[in-house]
Amino acid sequence: MMSELDNHSQNSDKYNDSFSYKENKSYLKISFERIAFIFFIFFILAVIFSSKVILLSIKKIPEIQKIVKKDNFRSSILDNEGNILAKSVPVVNIGINPNLVINKEKLLISLKLIFPDKSFDEEIYGKKFFYVKKKISPEKLKQILLLGDKSFIQEDSIARVYPNGNLFSHVIGQIDNDNNGISGIEKTFDYELTTTKEPLKLTLDKDLQYLIKEELSKSKDIFQNIGSAAILMDINDGNILSMVSLPDFDLNKREKIDDVKYINRATKGVYEFGSVFKTFTLAAGLQYSVVEPETEFKDLKKKIACAGNYISEYDDKIPSDLTAEEILIRSGNIGSVRIAEKVGIENYNEFLQTIGIISNLEFDIQEVGTTQLGRWGKCKLATVAFGHGIATTLLQLSKGYSIISNGGYEITPTLLKKEKLQRQRILNENLSERINPILRKIVSTKEGTAGFANVKGYEIGGKTGTADQPSMGGYSKKKVNTFASVFPTSDPKFVLAVMLDEPKANREFVYHYRDDRYPYKGNWRNTAGWTTVWIAGQIIEKIGPILATKY
Repeated sequence: MMSELDNHSQNSDKYNDSFSYKENKSYLKISFERIAFIFFIFFILAVIFSSKVILLSIKKIPEIQKIVKKDNFRSSILDNEGNILAKSVPVVNIGINPNLVINKEKLLISLKLIFPDKSFDEEIYGKKFFYVKKKISPEKLKQILLLGDKSFIQEDSIARVYPNGNLFSHVIGQIDNDNNGISGIEKTFDYELTTTKEPLKLTLDKDLQYLIKEELSKSKDIFQNIGSAAILMDINDGNILSMVSLPDFDLNKREKIDDVKYINRATKGVYEFGSVFKTFTLAAGLQYSVVEPETEFKDLKKKIACAGNYISEYDDKIPSDLTAEEILIRSGNIGSVRIAEKVGIENYNEFLQTIGIISNLEFDIQEVGTTQLGRWGKCKLATVAFGHGIATTLLQLSKGYSIISNGGYEITPTLLKKEKLQRQRILNENLSERINPILRKIVSTKEGTAGFANVKGYEIGGKTGTADQPSMGGYSKKKVNTFASVFPTSDPKFVLAVMLDEPKANREFVYHYRDDRYPYKGNWRNTAGWTTVWIAGQIIEKIGPILATKY
């Protein structure tokens, strides 16, 4: 009996040993950890493969052919304050090889969505590579890459950018598609810009350029002129602070400019400037000591004949008895002819050569016109005396006015910062002392023709010029109106020459005087005193504070 109980107990212990709750719990725990581990491994693999799929769907760059265009790097061009006028920057161009396009209709639709203002229908059915967009923006480039089309070709290149767009177009000039300078500073200094990393620093001032261009632009709205130009130059060293010619063009568009209306009117355009030459006539008389400012001319006629043609006074109210000074102040034609006759052909020719009017002018851009004079003779001397029969550039006019006003010193107009050289006097020492007060009276007195330029505080002096433009067999009614000014006349520092090409009188325009007179409306005169002088006065009023503080 006892043995049976013992056997039962032993069996019971064996049963308990073989079926333990604790041991079964341990087995379940191990199984859960294995499952969790396997799930984690699958999860990581899923994340990796999903990420790869996403990256491949977004980043299509390896599927697009890339080329690097080896452009010559060009150094920057700066103004006199260090502002960037031209700069080379890395850019991306996107093109298409039509032979690699699989579905042209589908691609055209995609391109239309990205570039709604462009059409590529003709190019995409051709066989030649074409550009979709040069200097493409990062946003547009991303849209192109997302298309994943292998026909796209990405070109990494260097582009020339001009932060000021049109502002310096005629001066800076253009480059071609091969990165070679073809006009302006870009052409003249092409070698320097492509062989050195040093920036090219100009004498120009961006602030002055902007203000002068703004006023010239207004002249078109007021006087409907087809073009205009202005040069602001340091009268003592020839540094050009501003040179504007309108109409201008956007350098960033790199368009072919072959329309004559875009000529650089400041340097390339050749014009008969009219009465601004009367200053040279009197200055020549003083240089050769054949007249003095107070020399009297009696019984001046209203009309004289020369080779079958007549030279008349522009205003019948000009007195018949005038001094040499009064002839210039009142802008007398006949009196100027009489002064020129005293000077003589040989001396007058030599004088104009000396001050750079009829001599070749070397300049920092190659777009420079050549003076047209013809053969000297009695009638040629008479017409040149009052600014007809001779055509020159606004640049040469500016140089001439600088020399006769700065004490008679030679200057060379320049756009490039240079070391100051020792000056050489080429005219009589006291010539400027006698001519400058007369130029001041042309602006400051009621007898003068340039009252609208009498900006308070700047002692403006200058001379107006109104000329008929030559046409076949004579002259047309189209005008060139010019004002050449120097200031301050007591100690000349600047010359400002302003020209309007084919202006028209504006009878609705209201002139606001700078003195106590009431505004004036209803002008019918198409002369420089009522057009160019007004614009010049507005310019000096705007730039005067800058010149007074910076130069």
